[in-house]
Amino acid sequence: MIEERYRIDRQWIKRELTVGNRSFVNRMSDISRLDDEAPAWSKWWRSYLRGARVEFDGHAIGNVSIVDLFCGCGGLTLGAQEAARAVGLRPWVCLAVDVDEEALAVYAANFAPTRTLRADVSSLVDFQVCGWGDGARFAYPPELLHPKLRAAKGSVDLVVAGPPCEGHSNLNNRTRRADPRNLLYLDAIAVGVAIGATAIVLENVPDIVNDRSRVLETAVGLLKGCDYETTQGVLAADLLGLAQTRKRFFLAASRAGVVPLEEIARAMAKEPASTVRWAIEDLTDTKQDSILDVPAALSPENRRRIDYLFDNDLYDLPDHMRPACHRNGHTYPSVYGRLRWDEPAGTITTGFVSPGRGRFVHPERRRTLTAHEAARLQGFPDWFVWCPSDHKAPSRTQLAKWIGDAVPPLLGYTAVVSVLPSFLR
Repeated sequence: MIEERYRIDRQWIKRELTVGNRSFVNRMSDISRLDDEAPAWSKWWRSYLRGARVEFDGHAIGNVSIVDLFCGCGGLTLGAQEAARAVGLRPWVCLAVDVDEEALAVYAANFAPTRTLRADVSSLVDFQVCGWGDGARFAYPPELLHPKLRAAKGSVDLVVAGPPCEGHSNLNNRTRRADPRNLLYLDAIAVGVAIGATAIVLENVPDIVNDRSRVLETAVGLLKGCDYETTQGVLAADLLGLAQTRKRFFLAASRAGVVPLEEIARAMAKEPASTVRWAIEDLTDTKQDSILDVPAALSPENRRRIDYLFDNDLYDLPDHMRPACHRNGHTYPSVYGRLRWDEPAGTITTGFVSPGRGRFVHPERRRTLTAHEAARLQGFPDWFVWCPSDHKAPSRTQLAKWIGDAVPPLLGYTAVVSVLPSFLR
């Protein structure tokens, strides 16, 4: 049984998470600026976005060690850490792996991992698969090929991974789910098995279930063959309290049992949905003294399009104001669109700096979202470090990629709770 409850206790907001017959309490200062009628859960997550820190309401009962593959800036790790704290465990990252050196620097500034490794995950493990689909098995035990991974073997509780998902996406018309990058999903499974992790949590787009090579079924078969119990499903950010309608698919596995993701999603469902106003209204006119708060420059054409939206009080751009390729019909009504204050945002992608990449025009200002606003809508708190002091400032393109590609931490939090009973026995 999973149950999540929030309550106000003097200056604190408290979250109680019950797992089976055990309950754990965290607390946070209320800096939400919401009225007394607002739900306690709404005050909790808004306070978190605005920079409040989660504390144990008591003492930690143990530790949980984490390895993050394809880590990017660390959205999935951030969620995993919050899930660990929610059940009284102190998280620490023993290894983070990515090919993006600057993303690793951002990750290191936020999580202080014992080790980082700039590498392609596919080069870190040797394995061979026999069969395909649910009957797939490893031909021999996967073998770790890098000293940093071998050094962590036997001491890892949880492996999290968000393999590149372009090959699974409906937006990828070229490969149509037959992309060899999809097999990186199996690389993550092989590393998790080889390193001896108690639990493994993988994230991807919902369309992974339609992959031509049956990579998901094969991953489940490999995990079952190595004595992992699995659960899988799609989590929707807006149903869990985030002001964004993004959906992601999770596969969670543990050698000590799992809680079904469907059960957790029901237990953690929030109503009513959070809105763009709830998430970013205080950032509307933030002083532009950081690249995080400086909006992207607009071309004259896009400036005219945004002006047309505001001058005519519109949220969807009519076809005659769009590029010529859109004027004879299109299936992208949100492109060049304006966000609504009192609804959740759509999916925040790497294109949030451009009105031509989605519904990314600010509800009240004639500009697109800033990186700070996009990060909030993704669920990153204000204390998250995007510009490490010992590195040069990132470019706008880098920030957009890190933020848009990230797993919303709240989704990671929810998914990782499914394997935490593994660490409470």
